[in-house]
Amino acid sequence: MTYAPKSDFLTQLIERGYVADCTDYEGLDRALLAGPVTAYIGYDATAASLHVGHLLNIMMLRIFQKTGNRPITLMGGGTTKVGDPSFRSDERPLLDDAAIQRNIDGMQKVFDRYLDYGPDAATMLNNAEWLDDLNYLTFLREIGRHFSVNRMLSFESVKSRLDREQSLSFLEFNYMILQAYDFLELNRRYGCQLQMGGSDQWGNIVNGIDLTRRVDDRVIWGLTSPLLTTSDGRKMGKSAGGAIWLNGEMLSPYEFWQFWRNTTDADVGRFLKLYTELPLDECNRLGALGGSEINLAKVRLANEVTTLLHGAEAAASAEATARAVFEQGGAGGDLEVALIDAASLSGGLSVVQALVQSGLAPSGKEVKRLIAEGGLRLNNEPVTDAQLMLDADAVGDGLKVSIGKKKHRMLRIG
Repeated sequence: MTYAPKSDFLTQLIERGYVADCTDYEGLDRALLAGPVTAYIGYDATAASLHVGHLLNIMMLRIFQKTGNRPITLMGGGTTKVGDPSFRSDERPLLDDAAIQRNIDGMQKVFDRYLDYGPDAATMLNNAEWLDDLNYLTFLREIGRHFSVNRMLSFESVKSRLDREQSLSFLEFNYMILQAYDFLELNRRYGCQLQMGGSDQWGNIVNGIDLTRRVDDRVIWGLTSPLLTTSDGRKMGKSAGGAIWLNGEMLSPYEFWQFWRNTTDADVGRFLKLYTELPLDECNRLGALGGSEINLAKVRLANEVTTLLHGAEAAASAEATARAVFEQGGAGGDLEVALIDAASLSGGLSVVQALVQSGLAPSGKEVKRLIAEGGLRLNNEPVTDAQLMLDADAVGDGLKVSIGKKKHRMLRIG
């Protein structure tokens, strides 16, 4: 990055590592200085919660608002019915209107933690407002004629799928046109001048800029963030247990806190800059800690990120639970609970069967492997016998199950 911005927003984004590319740094910088600017990021309602992979762009919207600008969170009530094919190997499952609305309701809970919504603040919109009632022939004549199929096929998000000889439906192929139309409509209705998103959305963003220039002769901009991977090459937000959800009903605050506490040493400084509001000097200081002191930085990272999403009380409770589990050998009040049916315990149940039935392990083979490698503990005691039997008395009011060093659950009768 060689451009030195003058606006507060671009300065913060570049310094903290949020920026992958921009269609016109100087033009956007001038607009921000003249400000305020309105910008949006779109979110298709494909799940009941956003996950950690979305958090980078949510933080960008938060910084955008805190530097005096107007953010729009655009819910994809319309585009979700089509499905974004970008860098996917297959078509997304099609959802009905009721499922899409339930997902939007779940996603809104997360945005309310990071943005201030109101008449003169952030706005949440749904693109179904203008997409659901489009006349197909009119849309083709007025909008579709501005798109070159040759150019659309050249975008990496589509090209990579076709190069692998994986099917791309005509429904999916229309997605980039609809997203481009979103930008045009937002510019017309709300004066939106900037679209932000992950770098995988670059082609879709550029299409919207080109369409708005062709149809209304207006200049607008695009800004993308990097697609993050951890220092060991994993996609950010993925874990062995699946997606790291942002809704507390789908992933407990303790499990969320624990995800950040388990950050690889090499990623701590970078994640402090991207996912917390600590000053840069403090991020650099904490990220440079070595030896056992880096664990202090990880706890700070976990506390700061969890506080933003779930509140300071939830962060403090998660840290207290972690200390009870790891330092004092206790159970901890916030451990996720796994349930096992009382009837299955009436005649006794092997520890292998108990973990599989409760969902704590995918298979008996996996449990036996854990036992053989010394990776399974019950109430902090190592399990050495795969034939160990459990009954209602053994489970009692709760049996702490530790799988490896980092996964801890309470097994209860339910």
